[in-house]
Amino acid sequence: MNTAPTIADDAWRRPGPTPEQQRHDLYVGLAVAVVALFNLTLTSSAGVFMFGDPPSWPERLLWSVAVTLPLAWRRRRPEAVAVVVAVAFIAGQVRSTPEAQLSSGALFAAIYTLGAWGPDRRRSRAIRIAVIAAMFAWIALAYAISFSDLPPGAFADAAGPVPPVLAAIVNGVLLNVLIFGFAYFFGETAWTAARREHQLAAQAEQLRRSRAEAHERAILTERVRIARELHDSVAHHVSVMGVQAAAARRVLDRDPAKARTALGAIEQSARSAVDELRRMLGLLRQPDGAEPDERPATTGVDRIPELLDNARAAGLRTHVGVYGDPVPLPGPVSHTAYRVVQEAVTNTVKHAGASMIDVRVRYLASQLEVDVSDDGRAAAPPNPAGMGLIGMRERVAAHDGELETGPRTGDGFRVRARLPLTRPAVGRAA
Repeated sequence: MNTAPTIADDAWRRPGPTPEQQRHDLYVGLAVAVVALFNLTLTSSAGVFMFGDPPSWPERLLWSVAVTLPLAWRRRRPEAVAVVVAVAFIAGQVRSTPEAQLSSGALFAAIYTLGAWGPDRRRSRAIRIAVIAAMFAWIALAYAISFSDLPPGAFADAAGPVPPVLAAIVNGVLLNVLIFGFAYFFGETAWTAARREHQLAAQAEQLRRSRAEAHERAILTERVRIARELHDSVAHHVSVMGVQAAAARRVLDRDPAKARTALGAIEQSARSAVDELRRMLGLLRQPDGAEPDERPATTGVDRIPELLDNARAAGLRTHVGVYGDPVPLPGPVSHTAYRVVQEAVTNTVKHAGASMIDVRVRYLASQLEVDVSDDGRAAAPPNPAGMGLIGMRERVAAHDGELETGPRTGDGFRVRARLPLTRPAVGRAA
């Protein structure tokens, strides 16, 4: 999957050269110009005037510098450099300047650079094609002029099967096709490589941002999970403690024994809350790299009877039943079932005004079902959008389970959750 938008070939603009690259071009341009002047001196000293009688020394120097020195700006102004070098190259040959080796290399470099660094792809292609066409037009004209002035015995020593004039023309044309073709091809290749590098850098940056966003989401998710754990582990015990404290206050004067019992229940609930917090902190200290399903659960269905003990201490009649053949449960599933029951019992103690609470744990063929009902007011607890119901739904949904909450037939409220014992393959792929 692509992490960065694709860019059309003609729409992408290659960033300009860096200051270091510009300095490098300046040094290269000066060095090539100096070498071209040195080569011009050697050629003139040897009397190698292949294009005819040369012009004066100042003009020879002018054309040699005009062809090579613009390479100092080849990446900053690739279009202008290509045009200037091409015009100076043809003009120098028209004027029979003897220096040709470095000038040909400069023309090759100018065409290549325009292909690799041209800011506008369409314009750079048009300029390169125009320059190459002009070169071949000049070659054709030069051949026509030179062959028209050949003496009768110019090819007296020719011995090949191809006619001499045709052989000379094909050889020259083939050589120039290779030179200009390579200049065009390597320029395109360099530009394509730069574009791919840019795309890879953009994708890497997009991936970095995605990872940063994922990290922020993970932090937010972890904070929500901590808040939910705090709610589940503390709210139940605090609710029971509040009920017991109210009962102890009412009977403190007339029945000290009952008050002591209520205070003992408060003490036990406080200890249970502290123990629950310690277990939760131990869970949160697990390595960050551990997957949620790999983290050990601190509570499970085996501790549901303790919840009913606290409810019983708060004055409710309680019943807990286990149906079906118990099987080993995955830690997260058992933990989720416990939290659902805990939240339901807490809501009953705090809001329902009930006298009875019934909890049933059913081991079905491929599901674990927990069912909590009471005989209190048949109404949803206050703040239905609070952490309680949302927490239960999110916990159950995380295991691809189902949660039902609502009034019972008659009086009371019911919470029932079904949790698959094996997560569907589609859920895993998602």
